[in-house]
Amino acid sequence: MNETAISRPEQLYQPYRKKRSLIGVFFYELYRNKFLYFLALPGMIWFFIFAYLPMGGIVIAFQDFKVMKGITGSEFVGLKNFKFFFQSDDWIRIVTNTVFLNVLFIAFNTLAAVAIAIMVTEMGGKWYKKITQSVMILPHFLSWTVVAMFVMAFVATDGGFINQILSMFGVEPIKFLSSPKYWPFILVLLKIWHGAGFGSIVYMATISGINPEIYESASIDGASRFQKIRYITLPLLRPTVILLLILAVGGIFNGDFGMIYAIIGSNPPLYPTTDVIDTYVFRGMMELGDMSMSAAIGFLQSVVGFILVVSVNAIAKKVAPDSAIF
Repeated sequence: MNETAISRPEQLYQPYRKKRSLIGVFFYELYRNKFLYFLALPGMIWFFIFAYLPMGGIVIAFQDFKVMKGITGSEFVGLKNFKFFFQSDDWIRIVTNTVFLNVLFIAFNTLAAVAIAIMVTEMGGKWYKKITQSVMILPHFLSWTVVAMFVMAFVATDGGFINQILSMFGVEPIKFLSSPKYWPFILVLLKIWHGAGFGSIVYMATISGINPEIYESASIDGASRFQKIRYITLPLLRPTVILLLILAVGGIFNGDFGMIYAIIGSNPPLYPTTDVIDTYVFRGMMELGDMSMSAAIGFLQSVVGFILVVSVNAIAKKVAPDSAIF
């Protein structure tokens, strides 16, 4: 065997792969990269304990679960727990709100994060850039409970900052806390303010990995800054954007419970545009105290999210193969 063949382990691997079974190939791969798998072992154990073992609790969604009887002793009731949600007159509105708000969150958060990443990387001055990044990331670490207090100070009918400004110009105050039409816009703004700066980190890392020689060549050819952003930065950011969009679509049926419940709370006048699956189920569980129904809705959200991720990934694989997850 010549040196070229010896220097390419995959050429030795292919004949072995043809001769051995799939199990044999699996163990050969483990032996061949044993040190890499050993390094990954702690993470794999963590995911197995905290992500895969709890999946056995999915059976609660199909039981009349009683804490004293446990999973093995509770009665199996089939799809009865799912009727709690679909027999409600409000389920269409709740699903629509969940999908609509999440689509707005994903779309505008992505646009804002990409814009922030491009603007920060185009800035001059090392310290100025670092300070700007720190200021933009800071809101991500604020609790939604704290944010809700600031929001109330702005939108309160009596004494709210916005209504005080309006009163200075002779405009009647807006009753934000009883007008549901304003809240999708308010929630989107809060979501951008809270998460776009932190989300831009991934895009800034992608931009920093672009070969500087590409920009230098474009400058030599007379390209302006905006032309370089349009024809170099944005096309090279596309795979990262698509990848993160695919991951985000998996949670499109999961409302941001922490955000919406902290800000909206139990305020029925705002439910027509802000009530999502998570807040609806939470209120139902507080009244009924039935864990099985909560587990059923959580299982439904997970299944739909999985289907959406696989579907969107299949579309991305045809449109932009390099951006697909698998």
